[in-house]
Amino acid sequence: MRAFHQVDVFTDQPYLGNALAVVMDGSGLSQAQMQQFARWTNLSETTFLLPATNPAADYQVRIFTPGGELPFAGHPTLGSCHAWLQSGGQPQGQEVVQQCAVGLVRIRRDGPRLAFAAPPCQRSDIATGLMADIEQALGLQSTQVLAAQQLDNGPLWYGLLLDGPQTVLQLQPDHARLRELGTKVGVAGIYPREGADTLIARSNREARASRSQGAAPLGQADLEVRGFAAPVGVQEDPVTGSLNASLAQWLMAEGRMPERYLASQGACMGRAGQVHLERDASGQVWVGGQSVLCISGQVLL
Repeated sequence: MRAFHQVDVFTDQPYLGNALAVVMDGSGLSQAQMQQFARWTNLSETTFLLPATNPAADYQVRIFTPGGELPFAGHPTLGSCHAWLQSGGQPQGQEVVQQCAVGLVRIRRDGPRLAFAAPPCQRSDIATGLMADIEQALGLQSTQVLAAQQLDNGPLWYGLLLDGPQTVLQLQPDHARLRELGTKVGVAGIYPREGADTLIARSNREARASRSQGAAPLGQADLEVRGFAAPVGVQEDPVTGSLNASLAQWLMAEGRMPERYLASQGACMGRAGQVHLERDASGQVWVGGQSVLCISGQVLL
């Protein structure tokens, strides 16, 4: 029997975020055993904690979807760290350092939230033919897509900025077609509460103030996000850290989003996920959210 936790991530209220299964000691388990258990939980991700092999890390994590292993993912990073700390884990330094297939990931405590340092993101244009196939699978007209990029921060996403949050929320994708294409697609729409230049200027001032005075809460969401991942066995992910990380790196770099904003995700699945994005003075993007422990016990593995 092994210690087991189920954590809800990117929420401060149980059952409104993205559930994560965490096996607290995966020592001695084969990759096949881990994959079998991840298929059985049928959650978007299941993680297995292991002793770190890099002396700079506090622990190691392996991350599985029902369809395969991931080199990195956001909500498993925050949820696994939350479970590790709740179980008495003590970091070597002020930050927690997680070892995973993509390398070392720093995690900081940010008031009631944990926030991870987003890994570097490689961006490139999406081939014209593939872009047309993605639009068709999502039921989009090309005029509804304001910008698009291939985003790779470990997981590879095809990111689409759409003409508004209502377009995002009304999508009814052809998941079978996305699986055939082998594409994980993330879509986002900006809430038009202010003129874009005014919003960005104000939010950047608030971000600089929060860095000097401590993080302040954000109010209404600035960006609506959905993530479709049929190729890895997840039609729609409730709340996605890796996608939000790469979207933030892209949209901040192009001046489309401010240095600090709040993304919402999961509404179409009855969830209310909140993802806090911030770029610090060094240019590092941090992805934060709260987590709640929902189940604690033992699992036979």
